Amino acid sequence: MPAVRSLTPDGAQQSARLLVWSLAGPRLLFARLKDSYIAAKERWARKMAGREKPAVRSTDRLPPGQRQVQDFPVLDLGIQPEVPADAWTLRIHGQVENPVTLSWSDFKALPQFRDVSDFHCVTTWSQYDMAWEGVAFFTLAELVRPKPAASHVFFKAYDGYSTNTTLDAMMDDDVLIAHSWSGSPLTKVHGGPARVIVPKLYAWKGAKWVKEVIFLDRDLLGFWELRGYSNTADPWKDDRFS
Repeated sequence: MPAVRSLTPDGAQQSARLLVWSLAGPRLLFARLKDSYIAAKERWARKMAGREKPAVRSTDRLPPGQRQVQDFPVLDLGIQPEVPADAWTLRIHGQVENPVTLSWSDFKALPQFRDVSDFHCVTTWSQYDMAWEGVAFFTLAELVRPKPAASHVFFKAYDGYSTNTTLDAMMDDDVLIAHSWSGSPLTKVHGGPARVIVPKLYAWKGAKWVKEVIFLDRDLLGFWELRGYSNTADPWKDDRFS
């Protein structure tokens, strides 16, 4: 895989700007990137530089139909795969210029990202201020360089689970593949060694025990999406089922 480089405060912002350009290319830049997308990239760069605190997504912090909890309930398909870190890999491929397969050491050598966000489960519970550490999705996108045709992302997990979302949803300042929560490595029951975190969507969109990230030029429904769950999964719209 290519050499991994660290991001200085100025380098983080420069990297964000370069990724905006490389993702769309000169012809498609203004057609494909919205002001909110560029703003998200800039917020992420400031977070990487330690200059930005997480933003509250809504003035009404608890989405409709949710209740706040203080613990971290465990939900899965009934399978909790045992994946030792030295056997874990993350394959990132599809509509990208530079497909890669990351080992655990490769993944941990990438620029590390810490963020605090709220977590909303479709089973009606929410937990505030969850502290995550891992690799920002922006960093992974910079590494593989999505092609202009890429519009969606599909995730596969070690337990056989899958889920999907749009590339736009993933390209936000608080989206990451996390390996730690509240200062400790993710345990098996919570999706360790690594899980996807997409705070603005219901949590089923973030695959636990993630092993594969596929950039697609079309939408492809995942496990729960094929079984009647919403494809968009917006907690603030109470968007649970299709």
